[in-house]
This record gives sequence, structure tokens and C-alpha cells, in this order.
Amino acid sequence: MKAVGFLNSLPIEADDSLLDVDLSTPELRPKDLLVAVEAVSINPADAKRRIRTAVDQPHPEPFVLGYDAVGLVEAVGPDVTGFKQGDRVWYAGDVNRPGSYAELQAVDHRLVSHAPQSVDAAAAASMPLVSLTAWEMLFDRLQVRSEASGETLLIIGGAGGVGSVTAQLARKLTGLEVIATASRSETEAWCRDMGAHHVVNHRDLIAQTRATGTEFVDYIVQYADTAQHWDAMCELIAPQGRIGTIVETDQKLDISALQGKSAALMWELMFTRSLFSTADMACQGQILARMARLIDDGVIRTTQTRVLGGLSAQTLKTAHEIIETGAMVGKLVVDYRG
Repeated sequence: MKAVGFLNSLPIEADDSLLDVDLSTPELRPKDLLVAVEAVSINPADAKRRIRTAVDQPHPEPFVLGYDAVGLVEAVGPDVTGFKQGDRVWYAGDVNRPGSYAELQAVDHRLVSHAPQSVDAAAAASMPLVSLTAWEMLFDRLQVRSEASGETLLIIGGAGGVGSVTAQLARKLTGLEVIATASRSETEAWCRDMGAHHVVNHRDLIAQTRATGTEFVDYIVQYADTAQHWDAMCELIAPQGRIGTIVETDQKLDISALQGKSAALMWELMFTRSLFSTADMACQGQILARMARLIDDGVIRTTQTRVLGGLSAQTLKTAHEIIETGAMVGKLVVDYRG
């Protein structure tokens, strides 16, 4: 089958940073679906793994990235329930296994749900990873309640893929007052369109947040730069509040700064359930099924803002170049159908 992979961690502009390769059809495990991939979303996680994987020595076989996909079920394993050949499905996959930069992908059916029916494959592909991350952050990590009326949420990195879905979920499914960060007129407009009540500039985070009339916020989600905003988050978080982040850092943070407020710091990694095969791994399929209904009911919008065509190393290199600028608004999708 046709796929795109890499052998060495190289800058994206290098000729061999991504390669067109021909691989065998994936073998199915008992709980797997074999999916003919139609479209994928390109995430910062893709670029990070390309840069950080095989730094010391090359891979003996091509390493295939890709952690978002929409496609049609080609075959099902003997222990699979709820899916059949021809179903259109969506998922964010498993970092332990070959990714979706390929014509065919094997994926555990517990991580999968039927895709929304009201949007095409390219639009749907923008949503799985960011939906799972946003949902798990709000409702699993920060334990936001649907009746959270009068409480506030600050989204740092509001115009990105995860921030866009977080704002929608918070606005539509909870009573939270939503504050999002943006620094350009384009991203400010996007954040308001996604549901933010207020938009503030991250370059003056404390003053601008308090200018909205909020001295302390009950919840903060960090989708941009944990170290850069750490002091501001510690100042802005409410007593007994919760901070959630998806952004790792090699800098030392003064976590004791949260002690006086009895505030919590929570980590969210969407791949944790699949990485450790947790007992609740099927929750990811259930979350995606809920998100599909929300999209089909018109409650949540997909967030694709740019679509490239074709499964090829050149197309995916272009996509990585765009992602690595750090300036994407919404999500970038590659439609393998052309």
C-alpha cells in the first residue's frame, strides 16, 4: 500500500524529511478495524514526533505518522462489535502503532466511532484529536460541571484546533464564561466565532483578563506555552481553581506558587488511554460518538480552515511546513481523494 514515512529526524525542508514508501497491508489484531483512509488532519503532534523520533539512529523501517483520520471500514477483527465493512469512521489512533499517513490503517475499534453524517470526510478529519483533547481536558481533568454557571474559563491559545473546540464545548454544554487569548484581528474574530465571550491578548494576560471584570478565573487551559504563561496563570487562577495544560516544558516551574490557593495543575494527553491500554480505553470511542451527534445536530462546528489534496510526501511536507509556523487558525486537513 502507498504511505508516507521517514527514516531519520530531519528539518522539514530536507529532501528526505518525509518519503513516499510502499508498505504491506497492516495485519489486524482481534479488536482492530482496517480502515481505508480518506482524509487526515495535521497536528502539531505530528511535527513534534517527526523531529523527536529516531534522533540518535535511523529507523530500520519507515516510521508512519498521522493521528487523525476519517475513512471507510475495509475489514473487522473477530472481536470487533458495532462496526461493519463500508462504515465511515473517525478516530485519533494510537502513538504505539503506524499512523494514518497511509492508504490503510489498523486501529483498535474501542478508539473509533461512526463519523458524523452531516459533513464530508475532509471536514470531519479536522476534529477527532482536538475533540478528544478538549473533552478530556474539560470534563475528565478539570471536572467542569455542566451547571458551572457563574464560573469562568480562560483558554490560552484560543484560535488553535484544541482551543477552538474547547470554546465551543464550554459555551454550548456548560454555563462557563469563556475568555480566550488571541493577538491578531483574524484570530480574535475566530475566537469570538467559536464562542468566546471575551478575547484578550496573551502579551498582557493579567491586565487584559482583569479588564473583562474577572479578577480570578476558576479554570485555565494552556494550549500555547506553559512556561511563558506560568506566572500569569498562578496569579489569575482562583483559590481552589484548576489549571490544565497539554504543553510540555523543559523549564523548571515553581509549582509551590499554587500552594496558597490550593490550586491544581492537571496534565492532559489524549494518547494516555491507548498508550497504557487503560480499562476505560473505550471512553474515546464514546466521546467521538457524542461529538458526531453534536456536529450532526448543529451544536458544534468543524474547524478546518485549509485543505490540501493527495497522499504524497510533498503534500505532507507542505502541511508540516505550515504547522511549524505556529500561526495556523483552526485546522489543516489533507484530503487523500484529491
